[in-house]
Amino acid sequence: MSASRQWRSLAELENDPAFIEHAIQEFPSLREALAAPQKRRRVLRLLAAALATGGLAGCYAGEPGGHLIPAVRNPPNIIPGLPNRYATAHVLGGHALGTVVTHQMGRPIKVEGNPYHPSSLGATDPYAQAEVLGFYDPDRAMLISNNGTAASRQALLAALVSAQGVIAATSGAGFRILTGATSSPTTERLMARILAAYPEARWHVWEPVNRDNAMRGTALAYGKPMDVVARLDAADIILGLDSDLLGGAPGWVRYARDFASRRNPTRTKTMSRIYAAEPSPTLLGSIADHRFVAGPAEMAAAVTALAGAVLHGTSTEAPRWVGPVAADLKAHHGRAFIHAGPGQPAETHALVAAMNEALGGRGATYDVIDPLLAPAASLDALIADMQAGHVSTLLMIDTNPVFTALGTHDFAAALRAVKFSVALAKAPDETAALATWTVPMAHDWETWGDARGHDGTATIMQPMALPLYDGMSAAEIITRFIGETPGTDLATVQDTWRDQFGTSFDTAWRQALVDGVVAGTASTPSDVALSGSAGAITPPAPPAGLRLLFRPDPRLHDGRYANNPWLQELPEPLTKLTWDNPLLISPDLARRIKLRAGDKVNLRTSAGAITMAVWVQPGQAPDVMLAWVGNGRHVTGAVGTDIGWDVYPLTGGDGSATIEKAKGSVELASTDHHNLLDYGTATVDTIVRHASLDEFAKNPRFAKEAPTPELYWRKPPGPVAWAMSVDLNSCIGCNACVIACQAENNVPTVGKEEVLREREMHWLRIDRYYEGTPEAPDSFFQPMLCMHCEKAPCELVCPVGATVHDSEGLNVMVYNRCVGTRFCSNNCPYKVRRFNFFDFAGEDNRPAVSWNPDVSVRARGVMEKCSYCLQRISEARITADKENRRVHPQEVVTACQAACPTQAFTFGDVAQPASDVAKRKASPLDYALLEDQHTHPRTTYEALVRNPNPAIKEALG
Repeated sequence: MSASRQWRSLAELENDPAFIEHAIQEFPSLREALAAPQKRRRVLRLLAAALATGGLAGCYAGEPGGHLIPAVRNPPNIIPGLPNRYATAHVLGGHALGTVVTHQMGRPIKVEGNPYHPSSLGATDPYAQAEVLGFYDPDRAMLISNNGTAASRQALLAALVSAQGVIAATSGAGFRILTGATSSPTTERLMARILAAYPEARWHVWEPVNRDNAMRGTALAYGKPMDVVARLDAADIILGLDSDLLGGAPGWVRYARDFASRRNPTRTKTMSRIYAAEPSPTLLGSIADHRFVAGPAEMAAAVTALAGAVLHGTSTEAPRWVGPVAADLKAHHGRAFIHAGPGQPAETHALVAAMNEALGGRGATYDVIDPLLAPAASLDALIADMQAGHVSTLLMIDTNPVFTALGTHDFAAALRAVKFSVALAKAPDETAALATWTVPMAHDWETWGDARGHDGTATIMQPMALPLYDGMSAAEIITRFIGETPGTDLATVQDTWRDQFGTSFDTAWRQALVDGVVAGTASTPSDVALSGSAGAITPPAPPAGLRLLFRPDPRLHDGRYANNPWLQELPEPLTKLTWDNPLLISPDLARRIKLRAGDKVNLRTSAGAITMAVWVQPGQAPDVMLAWVGNGRHVTGAVGTDIGWDVYPLTGGDGSATIEKAKGSVELASTDHHNLLDYGTATVDTIVRHASLDEFAKNPRFAKEAPTPELYWRKPPGPVAWAMSVDLNSCIGCNACVIACQAENNVPTVGKEEVLREREMHWLRIDRYYEGTPEAPDSFFQPMLCMHCEKAPCELVCPVGATVHDSEGLNVMVYNRCVGTRFCSNNCPYKVRRFNFFDFAGEDNRPAVSWNPDVSVRARGVMEKCSYCLQRISEARITADKENRRVHPQEVVTACQAACPTQAFTFGDVAQPASDVAKRKASPLDYALLEDQHTHPRTTYEALVRNPNPAIKEALG
C-alpha cells in the first residue's frame, strides 16, 4: 500500500502558515476580533444574542415561511401522506435521462432515476436532481411581454396571426426558427410540417455545449456524421483523450455504471485498466490508473503517434507513454476502446474512429448508430442571414444565443435588426430581453413531450403538475406558426406515436408511460464502413504559446442552471469551488508570473478581453489555461445574476491567449480546506487506503489494521443493524449523491459569504485528496457522511441528550432538544456535523410545497447531519409491520445510494448475512476510517485498487 503523503489543497502541501493556523483553530476569526476592545465588545454582544436566539430556536423545528393554499379538490388517485411516482425524463443537450418523479399530494418533490431506462439504470446526475428547484423557481418567466412591457395573451395571439399571414404569403421567405439541440420525435415531426408548409423557411440549431467536432470527425471517418455508443463493461482497456466520458458525454450516467462494474477486483474476474491523456483534470483522468498531462501540442503529437502504432505499426517521435499504451491496446484486440472529448479537433475524432475499428471494438466495446439529434442549419448561417437583412421573422425556442454565442459573433446586434422576433423562454434571459415578444415557456414537468436517450431509446414525458404559470409549450407555438389552432399537447404527442403503436395504441401508450421507455426504440447499430482515408488524417498542430480552453461549468453547464442555488453552492469535484468560475492555471504558470489563488489577471484573446480571478489547478498542463463558461449571467433570477465571470466573449478565436497580473484579488469560496480530518495526526493509512492490483494479489487484506484492545464496547442490541459500505473503486466524484441528499433531506443553501466562513450545510460531502507533485498528482475521491459510530464521541459530550443511539445502531438527532453547544461537532473526528448558524431554510425563496414533508425543516441553532435517510427506514419499517415480516435486506435505499451512477454506496441491515451490505463488509478491502479512534463506525469503505501497467513505469523511468 502507498505511503505517500495525501493533501487536499496546495496551501496544505506547502505548509502555508495561514493554513496551519486555520487547521488548528476552529474559529480563527474570533482571535482577531477579540484583539481590539471595540471588536471584543461587539463579539460578546453577538455571542450573547446567538446563545439566546439559538437556545430558543433549538426548541422548535419550524418550516420555511410562506402561505399554504389548501386544495379545493384533491388530485385523483392521491392518498394523503403516501407518495406517488411517475416516469418521465430529464433532457439536456437534446439527450434524455430517464427519471422517476416522486409526488406528495400532487406536488413533485424529488427526482430518482428510472431503472428501466438504458441511459440511467436507476441513477441520476446532479442536474436532474436539482430540477426540483428549477420547477419551483420563483424567478421563472411568468409574463408575456412586448418590447419589455407586459402584454396580454390575446395581444400575443393577434401578433402571431399577423406574422403567420405574412410568412404564408411569402412561402416562409425571411422566416427563421432557432432552437436548442433536440432528439424529440414530436418536435422533428412538427418542424418537418412547418418547413413543408413554408419551403423558404429555415431551421437553425445552437447548442453552446456541443459535440460538433465529434460529428465532423465521424463524417471524415465514415462519410457521414455518426454517433458512438460505448460498452464500457466489455472494455478491458479504456483510453480517454481529453475525455468527458464520465461526466459530460451523452449517456455518461450509464457509462459510469458500466465502468464501475469492472473496477473492484473482489467482484470482477478481470479488472479493467484506464488511461487518460488530458490538458486539465477530468473525472475520467482523476480515477484513471495512468493519467498523462498533455497540452494541445503534446496531445496532437501523441494522437498522431498512437494512430501510427495502432493502424500501421510505425513508430514516430512522441511522448514516452504512447508506446506502452499502444502496445496494451493492441494486446487487447476486441476489448479496447478509445474516446476523445468534444474539445479535440475533428481530425482527432476521425483518427480515434479509425483506431477503434482497427482494434476490433465495433460490436464489442462500442456501436455506431445514426445521429440522434435532429439535423438543422448552424447559428453561423443564421447570423449571416440576419446581418444581410434576410430575416424578417425569428422564432427562438428555449435558446439563449445573446449570452452563449461565440465572442466573435454579435448576435445581440443582429437580433436588433430583425423586425419581428419571438423568444419562448423558461426563465428571464439575455435573449428574451431583446426580443420583440417574450413568451413564458411551459416547464417539462407541465406538459407532454418525448425525447431519446443516448442509445436512441425514446421516453414519453408526461406532465408532473398543472402549470404554475400561463406558459406556452414549444408544440403549441410551432402549431400556431403553421397556421392551425393547436390541440392539447397530449394529442400532439400521441399523433407522433400513433402509427408506431398501431392497433394496440392504448395498451402500448399506457405501458410506455408506466415504464418510462418506449419498447423497441433503441437505435439499430449501423453497418456503415470506415473510409479508407480515415487513418491517414493528421491532427492540426496548434499555435505555440499559451492556450485558452473552454469547458462547460461542471455545476451550471452552459449557464442555464445559473439561478439554481443547489448547483451554485455545489462544490466542483476537483477544485471544490462554489459560487465562482475563476480561470484555472497550472502551478508552473502561477510560479512564473507570481500568482496565487484569487489574484486578478487581465486575460485577452483575439475575440475579446476580460479581468478575472485565477485558481491554481494541480495536474494542469503548463501551457494551458481553462475557463468555465456559464457564469456571469446578466439577465436571470435573483440567485444567478452577476455571479462569476462571463467568458463567452473570449470564445471564437484560435485558442491563443495572453495573461498578465492585474491589481487586486478576489476571495474565492472553495471547500477544499474545510472539515479537515484529525489534522496533524491522520496518515495515509487512516484516510484513503489504496494499492496496486499486484499488491492486492499479494496481500488482499492490505487495508486492514491490527486490532487494538478495547476499554469498553457495548453494541446496540438489535436485532436490526443498519450500516453502509462505500466502494472507493467506484466513486468518480460526480456529486449526484450530494444533490440527492440535499433534495431528500431539505438541506438549505447558505450563500457564498457563509461558505467562506465554512458554514455550508451539506450533510454529505466528497473529499478530494492528492498524492504526488502539484504538476502531476494522483487524485482520490472519498464520500464523507455521518459514520453512525457504535461508540459515538458526539453522544458522550452532548449536555442535553440531543444526539443519541437507537437500538438499530443509528446515531439520531433529537432536534427539539438541541441547544447548539456544538460540543458534538468538536468531538467528531470525521467532521460531518453542520451547525445551522442562521435561519437558512426560512430565508430560502423556494415555496414551502417544494420541501420534502417527510423530513423536518430545521430552524437555526441546531446541529444537523446525515441520518441514513431515517424517513425511508421508517417507511419500510411501517410497511413490514403491516405485513408482519422483517424489513427485506435491500428494501431501504438511501438517497445517495439511489442517485449514485456507479453504485458506490451499499446500505442495508448488516445483521442479515444475505444483505448486500453484509457481503461488502466481508470483503478483504473493507476498512473503517480513523480506526485508531475506536469509534466502530457503521459506515466503512472498500479500499481503492488501481491497475497500473508496469511498462508505463519502465518507459517513464
